[in-house]
Amino acid sequence: MATIRERSGKLIADFRYMGIRCRETTNLEDNVYNRRLLTKRLEQLEAEITLGTFEYGKYFPKSKRIEDFKEKRSQQIAVQTNVPLFKDFADIWFKQKQIEWRSSYQEKVQIVMKKYLMPAFGNQVMTKIKKSDLLNFRVSLAKVTHGNDQTSLKASRINQIMTPLRMILNDAAERYEFESPYKNINNLKESKIEVTPFSLTEVQAILTHVREDYKPYYTIRFLTGMRTSEIDGLQWKNIDLQRKEIHIREALVNGKLGGTKTYGSDRTIQMSDRVYQAFRQQKSLNNGKSIFVFCNREGGPLDYRLVNKRVWHPLLRYLGLKPRRAYQTRHTAATLWLSAGENPEWIAKQLGHSTTEMLFRVYSRYIPNVTRRDGSAFEAMLDKLNQKETAHEE
Repeated sequence: MATIRERSGKLIADFRYMGIRCRETTNLEDNVYNRRLLTKRLEQLEAEITLGTFEYGKYFPKSKRIEDFKEKRSQQIAVQTNVPLFKDFADIWFKQKQIEWRSSYQEKVQIVMKKYLMPAFGNQVMTKIKKSDLLNFRVSLAKVTHGNDQTSLKASRINQIMTPLRMILNDAAERYEFESPYKNINNLKESKIEVTPFSLTEVQAILTHVREDYKPYYTIRFLTGMRTSEIDGLQWKNIDLQRKEIHIREALVNGKLGGTKTYGSDRTIQMSDRVYQAFRQQKSLNNGKSIFVFCNREGGPLDYRLVNKRVWHPLLRYLGLKPRRAYQTRHTAATLWLSAGENPEWIAKQLGHSTTEMLFRVYSRYIPNVTRRDGSAFEAMLDKLNQKETAHEE
């Protein structure tokens, strides 16, 4: 039975909850009126404990015990209902799903689970997670800042965090036969992919002034559209100089060699003559000291962060060019191919896209700037037609 005690002139509520003795200091002064008031509150508290509706934080919002009892209560409900806690199900789910994913994606999911999902939902019973909890969680992500400039998470990153959460909840709902709280929650609208390709003149300037030992590296990047992870993980065994082919089979992510970004990224890139000559030059520079086409002094793969710091960004500053990521070499290759009139399907294959949809969605707005085809060709055709009609009438 709950009792009232006094300490330093303040009333203390003394009661038992879930087999644990609890003593919570109130702000009430020790007098007859406040003792009567607290007695009624404790009677209500005990009734709610008996009915199983008691919420510790409702009565003692500043208590340090709130989280402990919340976890203990969730574990109790999990045992009673045979529905696991989020953290337990998520652990099982990940072990079963990871065989479907490449190692790089496994690491991304693990980071999301550890950094975001477990702190927010780990100790909750799967069936107790509500749609409002998910929406509030998403709002909290929008307030998270990162990096030296303390920028907020972008919509694309928030969607990436929410995706494993959706997968976990939907899978649990199917297994334990409850309605997923993720129903009718759509992804946030993402901003368009930032594409700032170099012009052909800028590409020529970069390849003219870059360090001689990095000239093959950037020539190949600009003229093949390979991703950073693909060119840094490129090995000589996947280079066929006789057939002038580059076989993209692996990628270097966080210093580890693994599969490419997607299964569609595995592809064969056709070498142009300039790319072929760049590989021949690199082969003489490499001189058989590494299995990697581009390597450091010890023969290991390049660290793109160091390359950017020591070569890429200093070169752009020297040339007075707008600062941008080296990944823009890939976007540059796509826009230059399109402006040259290459077949879009061929370009998509070179880049590792399964269809041309992304090609036109990402790069099409840059083509008029390069080719100067902004509808004038159609106008010229109409003018030509009018001229023929006029001549026929005469």
